[in-house]
Amino acid sequence: MKHFSRDWLNEWCYNNNWSDLYIEGNQYWAFPPGAVMPEPIPPAVLEKLKAEKGMSGDEKLWSISAVVLSIVAAILSYFFKSPMPVGLAFAFDAVTVALLEFEIG
Repeated sequence: MKHFSRDWLNEWCYNNNWSDLYIEGNQYWAFPPGAVMPEPIPPAVLEKLKAEKGMSGDEKLWSISAVVLSIVAAILSYFFKSPMPVGLAFAFDAVTVALLEFEIG
């Protein structure tokens, strides 16, 4: 799951004279001013971006999906008189919450 929008990172790089943003998995690299080798974007910058911008598009999509699935599962459980839909929704929600966990390191 992408925790940062490419636009957010490009904007930060442009404002701070970093160039050639490269994203590899959950690592974000760019060339600092005057550098000949790319360096990771500092974790403090990523934390600040996350605090300012909030959830990325992927995170919003997964969160909305989890809520909608939970509501549908609750309705199906009521009509079918079975806990299975709620159990499956719980499993999906648990995975979604784990994916939403933002960790720099």
